[in-house]
Order: sequence, then C-alpha cells, then structure tokens
Amino acid sequence: MLNSIFKGIFDSSAMTVIPISDFLLCVAVALVIGAGIALTASRRANLSHSFLAALAALPALVCVTIMMVNGNIGAGVATAGAFSLVRFRSAPGTAKEIALIFMAMVAGLVAGMGYLAYAALFALILCVIFLLLGRFDPEAKGLTKTLRITIPEDLDYDGVFDGLMKEYCKRWRLTQVKTVNMGSLFRLNYQLTLKDGANEKAFIDALRCHNGNLEIALLQGESVSSEL
Repeated sequence: MLNSIFKGIFDSSAMTVIPISDFLLCVAVALVIGAGIALTASRRANLSHSFLAALAALPALVCVTIMMVNGNIGAGVATAGAFSLVRFRSAPGTAKEIALIFMAMVAGLVAGMGYLAYAALFALILCVIFLLLGRFDPEAKGLTKTLRITIPEDLDYDGVFDGLMKEYCKRWRLTQVKTVNMGSLFRLNYQLTLKDGANEKAFIDALRCHNGNLEIALLQGESVSSEL
C-alpha cells in the first residue's frame, strides 16, 4: 500500500520502482556522509556556515537525483547539464572548496547507485586524507596571510620589503601591483606564510616604518591566486 502511494504516474513494467524503505535508507546514509564531510571540513578549513550546510546536504541531493534517473541516460545527461549551471551563479572558490564539493557529489552518486558501503568507505578514506593533509597546511594554522600594503609612488617596491619578509615569513610572493589615489600611491598584494611564533604587530610596525605609515592590511587566508 505504501509503495503504491509513491509510485510514479509514468512508471511502466520496464521500470523498476524503488521501495520507500530503500529510498529512505539511501537518503539517510547520504545525509550521514554529508554531515561527516562537513564536520571534517570545518576542522581543517575556515569555511562559512552556509558552505558547510550546503556540503552536508549535497550528497543527499545527488543521491535522490541518481535514484530518480534510474538508468535513464537522457535524464542523466539533462541533470548533469542542470548541475553545471550552478557554477555560473556562484562565486569562484578555492581548489580546496571545489575538491570538497566533488567529494560530496561523488559520495552521493555512489549512494544513489545503491552501493552504500562503498559510499561510506570512500567518504571515510577521503576525510582521513583531508585531515592528514591539513596537519601540514599553514592556512589551517592561521599562518597563510594576504598582505595589502600602500606605498608612495616614489618608493621603488622591487625588493624593498625583502629584509622584513625574511625575518618574519617562511615564504612570500608579490601577486599584484596597482595604482591608487589618482596614481599618487601604489598598492602591493603579497601572498605570504608567517613563521611559527611570528609577532604580527611587530611585523606590521616594521612595515609602517618603510611605507611612510600608510595603509596596511594583513588578511587571513588565501588570495585570489588560489582560485580555479
């Protein structure tokens, strides 16, 4: 009786109707996998609450989609095209965020195919690898920064801060140079990784002595150069 309620009006003898118990089981496993992936991501990356919520729900969404396609190649191609449109309505993400999204989608796809144990095993392996790699990630420790510093137009920015960078940073790279204030100032963007135990205030104070006490911003996280 319960299965007849959820039977599609376009179902035929050539199509297999998914029992409601199997449907609920697959969705429940996908939700648990999504929650595990979101929890793992929150421990090793500085991600927003909305992104983590979407990451938790994504495996279940893909799982239901695959179950409803039910072997129909045409419907599968149309669904893939619909998913691709989401990319043009969202802001670009870092390589880490895109990898997490793909991981959640693949886990949901495997669960939607009915291989629940494989889906759980895949998610577990990837989460463990993500946690292990996070131990060597400077950004997870809060050491990866983006430095924006304004200098006078008569100051040669080529190598002017190298001495301070060597003292406070493990590595650094000049990623952008632009003019501001009608061309009277330069704004430099650096991607850098601070040394363990480096004093940020002392670093900024030292930079102020070189840039004429103009604006300095030290931002947490990666710059746009890490986006795909």
